[in-house]
This record gives sequence, structure tokens and C-alpha cells, in this order.
Amino acid sequence: MSRHAPPPGLRRDWGDDDEGCPILHVDMDAFFASVELARRPELRGRPVIVGGEGRSVVLAATYEARAFGVHSAMPMTQARRLCPAAVVVPPDHERYREASARVMAVLRDVTPLVEQVSVDEAFLDVSGARRRLGSPTAIAERIRARVHAEQGLTCSVGVAATKFVAKLASGMAKPDGMLLVPRAATVPFLHALPVSALWGVGERTQAALARWGITTVAELAATDVATLQRAVGRAAGAHLHDLAWGRDPRPVTPERQEKSVGAETTFDVDLHDRAAIEAQVLAMAERCTRHLRAKGLVGRTVVLKVRTADFTTLTRSRTLPAPTDATAEVFAAARDLLAAVDLRGQAVRLVGVRAEGLGPAVVRQPTLEEASREAAPRRRAEEVADAVRLRFGARAVLPGAVIGSARAQLPPRAGGAYPEGQ
Repeated sequence: MSRHAPPPGLRRDWGDDDEGCPILHVDMDAFFASVELARRPELRGRPVIVGGEGRSVVLAATYEARAFGVHSAMPMTQARRLCPAAVVVPPDHERYREASARVMAVLRDVTPLVEQVSVDEAFLDVSGARRRLGSPTAIAERIRARVHAEQGLTCSVGVAATKFVAKLASGMAKPDGMLLVPRAATVPFLHALPVSALWGVGERTQAALARWGITTVAELAATDVATLQRAVGRAAGAHLHDLAWGRDPRPVTPERQEKSVGAETTFDVDLHDRAAIEAQVLAMAERCTRHLRAKGLVGRTVVLKVRTADFTTLTRSRTLPAPTDATAEVFAAARDLLAAVDLRGQAVRLVGVRAEGLGPAVVRQPTLEEASREAAPRRRAEEVADAVRLRFGARAVLPGAVIGSARAQLPPRAGGAYPEGQ
């Protein structure tokens, strides 16, 4: 997600000629937080942080919270110190995925050339949509208006000749704006930026370039490639020089092959009890396979991730006899992997379950022998549970073992009630 704020004094108007600028980058504004505000409008205008309790990190923050210095990936304890008046909302990832799917459907109504790069951003090539919908900037405004009208969410759009420049432009249009960088203005636009704006320039690369006196994109562009390669390496040097001159030939690629699907959770309190840990592995297996079924995929390999209290991360994997999207099969493999993990007496702070070796699910009629087993009715139950969650939310149906484990781990409220949502 583009998070580049425009440098002080940067021009916001680079012209209105969008001929030769078919690439759009659509980036949702504070997406998780905006989804929460759409269903809780009474929180609008207040600093809101999406995140968990304890050792979790900030997943999203409204612009009112960002004014206090809060940003994504910041520890929640630090965010609360910076903005003690913030309203903290627990994340609902299923709702965010549903909102993302609806937004992406809007984009695919514009053009089939949509490359989704994360839950809240995508590139579009609107070359083929111009005759039907108008100029690239007109299409960008149409997208922004429709997303707001239908989803109650805002997005920012960059319009440019290349993916790299369009992504920079959308970040500088935030929040709730659009920025066009005409093809003829590409190089002047880039040369007005600090070198940190370039893709691939993190803190280490920025420091390496600074040692050669290179702090702006204009200075990098004026430096010969051989010098850049000595500063940051052969491949990086040539790549950054191309970007500094606006050279980015990558097309918008609609299909992105997923390599794995998974889910993981960090506990507020480290767990010692194996049964409680196993219940959380079941919950992650259920989330993992739910995502597989939603995407029409099956996985051949099950990977278990366990992080102990001393921050040691252990991963184990097992290849199944046949690809699957069934919760019971994935959980059985993950449970066996957990039983074989030597925790060395350490409590557990995180577990995750991931499916790899993905392929498309193939629908076929079961044999008589298969139909007589428990697998067929169990599969139908999983499909019904998926439909219930889609309509009523991710926590509408939970495995019984997970509910029992949560209750066992939490002190009851007065009268024996447990915290809401557990």
C-alpha cells in the first residue's frame, strides 16, 4: 500500500492531459478503519484505531489518529500512549475481505484488466474502457464516486503512464483524492521527489545512496549506472536508474497465482495447555480452509507454525495423499504436526495453519463408498457454515472446541457471563 506523503511544496497540479495515461492505481483510504466507520458512523471524526489488545499491533488508523503519530504496524501500547483518547476497535478480517471483494467487483465492472495487489489496492489498465466510459481521469472519478455511493468507503486514485508512477500518485492524492501525472510530466514529477519514494529504497538502501551524496530522485537520475551499482549492487542500481527516468514496462497482470493460503493468531496470554493450543490450531485450520473454499482452491501440503514465549518460531509440514479444502483433513494433519513439536517446556504465543501446493478445486461426483462415509455430510455442513458466516459474520459459526477453550482461558464476569464475542 502506498503511504508516500507529498514532500512540502510538491506541485499538486501537473496538467490535465491524460492521453497516454491508461494506468490507474486505486488505493482504499485507511481501509480497515473505514470499513469500521461505515458500520459505526457515530465514530466519524474521532481518532479510531483497529487492533487487538495486549501485544498486538495497529492494523489501521483513521486520519484523526494518524495526526497523533499513530501508524500501521505500531505496537498498540505505543499507539495508546500517543493517542489515549482513541477508540480501539477489534479487527474483523472476514468483514474486510467481504468489503474488498465488493470493491474489486466494482473495478472489474470497469475493465477485466485488474491486478489486485492486496486487500485494499489494485492496478487497472483502462485502455479498452475509454470508448465506453471516457478518459482515464473520468473513469477514476467514476470509480471513486461508485465506491463511495455503494460501499460508503473512500479511495484515492493515481492516473499515470506506468504502474510505478500511478502508485506514487495515489499515495500523494490521499485521502479521498485523485492525482494525474501526464506522460510528459513523468520525469519532472519524479525528479521533485526524495530518493526514498522509489520502490526498493528502504532505510539501508537510502543510507547507502546518501554516502554517495544521493538524496533525491533527480540526483540519482543524474548519476551513471556504474556508480549506482557500486553503491547498491548491480541489479538494484540499474533498476533504480530506470525508475528515476520513469521507465517501468510492467503490464497490468489480472491473474496473480497464489502460492499459499493460511491464517495465524497471536494470543493475548501465552498458552501452556496442549488442549487449548490444539483448539486454536483447529480455529486456524477452519479459517484456512474457509478461504480455500471461497477461492475455489485446494491445498496439497499443510504447514503448521508455532511461536513459543521465547520468540522461537517452529514450522512443520505434511503432504497429504490428495489435495483438499476440508477442515477436518487439514486439522487432522496440523494436529499430528503439533503433537510432534518439541516445545521445550515453553508456552506458546502464536499458532498458524497454512495450505500450500494450491490448485483449482475440481467438482466431481463421489463414489458410493465415499458417499457412505462421514466426509460427504461433513463437507455439506462446512458449506452451510460458510454460507451462514457470509451472511451473518465470521463469528456466527465457531467450532465448539474453540468456544470451550476460550471460556476455559478467560475469567468469568459477575454472574458467570463471558466477554462479548468469546
